[in-house]
Amino acid sequence: MERTPSETAGTLPSDIAALSFEQALAELEAIVRELESGKGALEASVTAYQRGAALKRHCEAKLAEAEQKIQAIVEGAAGPSLRDVE
Repeated sequence: MERTPSETAGTLPSDIAALSFEQALAELEAIVRELESGKGALEASVTAYQRGAALKRHCEAKLAEAEQKIQAIVEGAAGPSLRDVE
């Protein structure tokens, strides 16, 4: 199965982009279990791997977004807090 130009460029399919971190992680874990079992057909495994890669990118982006939000809270309007010194 060929990738669409948007998937090749690194953008996520809309169904993946709409998932929460928890939903994407659960689906990614299911794909990993399926691939590790080795029971799927080659073409289905390649397709699952591609979807898993997109889910991984989505989870990484969600984690980075959360990290930025936390950093903004810790730094706050007054600048870095003592937590950053530890």
